[in-house]
Formats: sequence, structure tokens, C-alpha cells
Amino acid sequence: MVESTHARRGDGTGPRSQIKIVVPDDHSMVSLLGSRDELLHAIERAFGNGIDIHVRGNEITVTGPEGETDLVSRLFTEMVELLKGGTQLTPDAVERSLAMLRGESGARPAEVLTLDVLSSRGRTIRPKTLNQRRYVDAIDKHTIVFGIGPAGTGKTYLAMAKAVRALQDKQVNRIILTRPAVEAGERLGFLPGTLYEKIDPYLRPLYDALHDMVDPDSIPRLMAAGTIEVAPLAYMRGRTLNDSFIILDEAQNTSPEQMKMFLTRLGFGSKVVVTGDVTQVDLPNGQMSGLRVVQDILAGVDDIHFSRLNSKDVVRHKLVTDIVDAYNRYDESRVPEIKQGAAGRGGGSRKRGR
Repeated sequence: MVESTHARRGDGTGPRSQIKIVVPDDHSMVSLLGSRDELLHAIERAFGNGIDIHVRGNEITVTGPEGETDLVSRLFTEMVELLKGGTQLTPDAVERSLAMLRGESGARPAEVLTLDVLSSRGRTIRPKTLNQRRYVDAIDKHTIVFGIGPAGTGKTYLAMAKAVRALQDKQVNRIILTRPAVEAGERLGFLPGTLYEKIDPYLRPLYDALHDMVDPDSIPRLMAAGTIEVAPLAYMRGRTLNDSFIILDEAQNTSPEQMKMFLTRLGFGSKVVVTGDVTQVDLPNGQMSGLRVVQDILAGVDDIHFSRLNSKDVVRHKLVTDIVDAYNRYDESRVPEIKQGAAGRGGGSRKRGR
């Protein structure tokens, strides 16, 4: 538990306070502040010049505006709790923790970032944002969950981790991973090889995630036994999938008819997670995305949940967040132009997927 004491004073520039944070002796200050104080520097950058942080031994003195010093104290408290929970602190984890504390949700980073989804091959997979934690919790609570959001938000990766965990805990007997085989502007149909070799590029991202979570040497055996199946969406037709954890990835590239076909494969004892990004539709000729339509059709249906992630949940390079936001601004700026064009054609426009 971090102990803190306050001293308030006025200096003519508004209410200011000084807070002294005493870190328990059983915690390494290097772990808390980072190698070469990289975590401390990340905090100083986040708060700017209005906050002064001084460290001496296991005492941290913070001076600045009253609300900000309280926030720094809460941040250090959460950082200590994260260390207790086995989380390795990084500048990114500190920035995400601060964003949660500044938000209005009341969520504690120590509760969000310490949930172990899966421990495998010497690493632990955990949610990194509040929306990711809500997504993971929804998978536990509902039979069908839709994870909708931009690239890099962990939609498929976290779903895969939950699937592997369910298999390990014997909650299901098999994992089924599927994707629609839709070309994103490329033409792979003329590649040489068998049908499997032609469709393999579409399924490769699922294999990559699987190799992160399951011993690679055991994957061929599990696939040969049918315990893990990776197949194009077309292979799901006519089947009833019992006692399975089923993931449909890239669902924005399904037609409404394919989406209905897939969802009605659900059998007893199974769980379904559907992931996709409705801003990256690769369907030809402006065909409507099944992932767009299903949100209206199934809204309010019991035991079906829609989890929506956004650019703040991107866990790749920071530039990916900036890219997603830039494209969103561009799309929003084109809305009047698109509507005007549709009116000029008598309303008969068709949306062109990207």
C-alpha cells in the first residue's frame, strides 16, 4: 500500500499542493520507476511542466496543482498494485493506466491489466485497455460475442487466447477458426498448387496467433485429430458445431447470407466469437457487409453481445492509432460529399468497400 501525505499552499497562481508518497520497502524502486527512470520520465512527460516529481530513497515528492498531484498519487498506487499482480511495467502500461484514471469509468488499472487470459510458453496474455477487459469479460458471460473495431485492437488475439484457455480447461472439445476467403484487392486465384495452398494465405494470420499460444510441435497432432480446425468460411455450411469454441475472423468480408449461415451453425455447449473491422470491407461491387447488417438484426437479442473497440484500444505501434484516427477523420469529412453524390444519382449509390 502506498502511503501519501498532503501539504497545500497558495502562491498566487491557484491552489497547489505537495504530496509525499512512501513506497513500501518490499518493492523495488527500479521496478517502479523503470531502468534509467524511464517510467518516471514517462509520467513527467504525461503531466508536463506543471508537476515536479522528486525521488529520494523510497519517498516520492510531487508538487503541482492539487488535482494533478492527487492523480499522480493514485497512479503510483496503481503501479505498485500492478507490480504485486505480476505485471511488468512499461511506459505504455503507465500511459494506459493514466488514461484510465483520467477517464470517467472509475476503472482501476490494477483490476483491468492484471487479468490473466492465458499463460503459455513463458508469457501471459492480458487485456491492455478497459474495452479489451470488457470484451474478455463478455466472452465469459455470453454465448455469442461480436468484437468490432479497427486493426490492432486485439480482437482476434484475445478471442484466440480465450479459445485455447477453454480447451485447456476442458470447457470445449475443439477450436474452430474460420475466415471468409475474400481477396483484399489481390488476385491469388491463379497461384499454382492445391486448393489448400491457394486458401492458405487467407488463413495464415490465424496460424500465426495459434503458434503464439500453443506448442508448435503439438499443432499438427491437434489438427490431425480435429481438436483444432482452421478452415475457410465456406467449409462451415451444413454443419452443426457442438462443444466447440468457434471464431469467425475478418467478418466484415461476409455477406449477410454468409453471416446468417455461420451463426446458425451454433450447437450445444459451444461459444462463438465474431471479429471484424467495418471500415475495411473488401467485398466486390459494393456488396453489403454481413457484419454491418447483423448489428441491426441482432441488437437486443439475449445472450448476444456487441463489444466495440476504438483507436484508444490499439496495442500495436503508436502510429497505428494515429493512422486509424486519420482515416476516421477523412471518412467523416467525406460524408457530405458522398450524400451529395448519392442525391445526384437519385439515391441509387452503392458503397465501395476498402
